[in-house]
Amino acid sequence: MARLKPFFQPYASRALKPAYVGTVVLFLWICAQFYLPGKGFTYLVKFGSKESARYVPALKTINHYEESDTNGYDAQYYAQIAMRPWLSNRALGAAVDSLPYRARRILFCWTAYGLALGDQARALHIYAVQNIASWLLLAWLLLRWFPATSWGNFFRWFGVLFSFGLCFSVRGSLVDGPSLLLIALGMSLAERGRTWWAAAVLGLAGLGKETNVLAGAAFAPADPRAGRGWPRAIGQGLLVIAPLAAWLLVLKLWLGSGGDAGARNFDWPFAAYLNKWVEVAAVFKTDDAGSIGLWGVMILVALTAQWLFFILRPRWREPWWRVGVGYALLMVVLGDAVWEGYPGAAARVLLPMTLAFNILVPRARGWWFVLLLGNLTVFFSSDTLKPPGRESFVLAGPRALRIAEPSGKTVEAVFSEQAWYLPERSRFDYWRWSRGPAELVLRNPHPFAVVANVAFDLKSNDERLVVVKQGERVLWAGGTVHTLRGVTLPGMRLEPGDTVWKIETDKAPAFPSNGDQRKVAFSLRNLELRIVRRADETTGAK
Repeated sequence: MARLKPFFQPYASRALKPAYVGTVVLFLWICAQFYLPGKGFTYLVKFGSKESARYVPALKTINHYEESDTNGYDAQYYAQIAMRPWLSNRALGAAVDSLPYRARRILFCWTAYGLALGDQARALHIYAVQNIASWLLLAWLLLRWFPATSWGNFFRWFGVLFSFGLCFSVRGSLVDGPSLLLIALGMSLAERGRTWWAAAVLGLAGLGKETNVLAGAAFAPADPRAGRGWPRAIGQGLLVIAPLAAWLLVLKLWLGSGGDAGARNFDWPFAAYLNKWVEVAAVFKTDDAGSIGLWGVMILVALTAQWLFFILRPRWREPWWRVGVGYALLMVVLGDAVWEGYPGAAARVLLPMTLAFNILVPRARGWWFVLLLGNLTVFFSSDTLKPPGRESFVLAGPRALRIAEPSGKTVEAVFSEQAWYLPERSRFDYWRWSRGPAELVLRNPHPFAVVANVAFDLKSNDERLVVVKQGERVLWAGGTVHTLRGVTLPGMRLEPGDTVWKIETDKAPAFPSNGDQRKVAFSLRNLELRIVRRADETTGAK
């Protein structure tokens, strides 16, 4: 074995830099899967259809993705603030669950609005992708601590970038990923001796998220008994907290109290942490034990390993340890609102602790097990970045016919959640299962009719007849079996508004034989809408 190691070493070293590059390419490829034609990356924002009635008027005019029958997630509020961050706007106050609370984290709303030069639609799309840009910049910045010189460095670099917390921030367009970038930038400046600039960057980070100011612990003197270092440290600490303190005062005068929003973010020491263990243990008694329960345990084990590393191995003289232990202490008092549910917010709230952990764990061979425990979440973070099932259709044709201006809305196929299950996909196909007879709505946002070639496949788990009708007109009829039946309907006229197709079947839905607990009738697969011309244009045929 001793002879084999030198033989393989040149090949392993040769593959190191491609591994770094390949990781970035992989991330970009994953992110590209979240792009929806006509809607950009708004899938990442997690708008919920149950909240859509209260959205700001500007958002309602912009073609964006909404998750059916859900309340959405936090980024839907920040994205609306980013579209026009004038906080006294009544429509904004009605659209956001607690504007005084959400507005504390104003920084990345400002950056999106500023980069968009005040254009509200552009600000929405920029806000949606800020995490992607931050991830790429962070990947480059982390080379300062994890250069491409060893596989150990690669694992630590990968462990931060594909940690569950960071991946979930990307998936949900949340503030945690960009916040980690600013903290890493501030620490980089501090290590270069530019401590006042570092304090300014961390102060700016406080406007992105309140807990970012904990990174200011890095400016404490390496020797706390040395009195001469404290005046400078205190001055830099004040610079870190001053922007947030000033902004909170402005919000208090401008918007008043935020009520009890955020009150459940903190609790007595370890109370919510122990509640999380109880919650995860209860999951193992349900059908979700194989996924949600296991992942919940891995998050807890990873964060606990990081916490123990900082508590049991004090290194006050190291700035990164002071940062890490600050977030370790924060972990102790996090409340139920941060821990509860899946995936929970703890992994992303404690991202600075994860970064400090990967930087500080010794490079000695005996520490590999500790490093592995602290990075367990990389083994399932890909589930967070699973691409959407799309809109269950592909749209093709000239842009002017696909997209209506100035609204930006596209020709689309609309599936009712009462008649269809959620979209699914494999590497090569995409589909929806019907709950029984179903309607397919083809929506044309243009003020004129268009002609489209429509193609799709049908598949069922049993022998059944399927008929596609528009009104009383039969467009297609045939049987479906375990193999696909291709359906091509050329020259379909789509009037402005909705064209409703009814897809009927002669049998009731049934449970499939593969153990699926859903009753299904048939699946509509690989739907393609190709817009070929306006209906009032001639084809040129004689």
